[in-house]
Amino acid sequence: MTHESPTTPRSNVLELVVLDGDGIGPEIADATTRVVDAVLAPIGITPHFRRELIGFDALRASGTTMPPEVVDISRAADGVILGPVSHLDYPPSAEGGVNPSGILRRRLDLYANIRPARTVDALPNPLNRSFDLVIVRENTEGFYADRTMFAGGGEFMPTEDLALAIRKVTRAGSERIVRRAFELARTRRSKVTVVHKANVLRLSDGLFLEAARHVRADFPDVTYEELLVDAVAALLIRSPEHFDVIATTNMFGDILSDEATELSGSLGLAASLNVGKGHAVAQAQHGSAPSIAGRGVANPASLIGSAAMLLTWIGDQRDDARLTDAGVRIHRAIDLAVASPDTRTKDLRGTADTEGFTTAVIGHLAAER
Repeated sequence: MTHESPTTPRSNVLELVVLDGDGIGPEIADATTRVVDAVLAPIGITPHFRRELIGFDALRASGTTMPPEVVDISRAADGVILGPVSHLDYPPSAEGGVNPSGILRRRLDLYANIRPARTVDALPNPLNRSFDLVIVRENTEGFYADRTMFAGGGEFMPTEDLALAIRKVTRAGSERIVRRAFELARTRRSKVTVVHKANVLRLSDGLFLEAARHVRADFPDVTYEELLVDAVAALLIRSPEHFDVIATTNMFGDILSDEATELSGSLGLAASLNVGKGHAVAQAQHGSAPSIAGRGVANPASLIGSAAMLLTWIGDQRDDARLTDAGVRIHRAIDLAVASPDTRTKDLRGTADTEGFTTAVIGHLAAER
């Protein structure tokens, strides 16, 4: 951890909460903080990394996988770096096994999950073609049972042979996620595709489309289209270059983003940022991979790339080009490290371990100065 001197201006300090998580989480979180420190130190910005326990470590220490004080600490920080968690292996919530990611999304109102998917020239991809798109996924509503009710669960079983799920779609939630997509599109190729299933989900997706069309009127300079989710799933395989920014509801966005990142070459490179009005959490798109934990072979690229997105977001919030540029530089350094088999990890058909990849990214950052 770096330390602030009494004379360090607040604008030159970043308060970042680091939540290691489970499985490979501590390893890739450590790699990520090293890269963040390496990119910021030369430009006069001091990152303060405050580590807090979540997941199984927190469960053993305090009886819950997400201590309430961690939410408050995260709310007060400039940003959060969240390692992957093994929430499917947690005990029931009544026994302390809650999903830290879900709690942060709800409590900090992180309504937008931004998931880029782009090909890298040095890596083969199943389609043998280049594309660069972003999926803007609604993050606080939809079919997911932990995001639909004020009290109680969104899934329930009236009888042992009947299970029901409630889907939540609001006008306000729909408008703000589509607006976020339009704002992002203006910084890219100025095209938004709104994805839905209103031919079947006439009321809920009908409301989502109505909200999207209302927002569209504020962005006449951005190309707009509406497509059914099944058509988009097929089009991602046939012509992924068709897309620029995709805006959609929670579950559709979750599924389509995994498809898109696999088609781009690897889920191991899939960065992700959870964003709200004044808070953001960097989170790798993949899971905790407990089978390889502690072996030093995990690919940290996804979490490092997510932290790069976080720096760019903070730079935009502060109107600080140094931070915005730092995020861009990290993405560029990742691409350079991935370009060589000697410095990319084994899941990317390379020979490097976690340390070797991290060192290569830091080396490329240093060479660019």
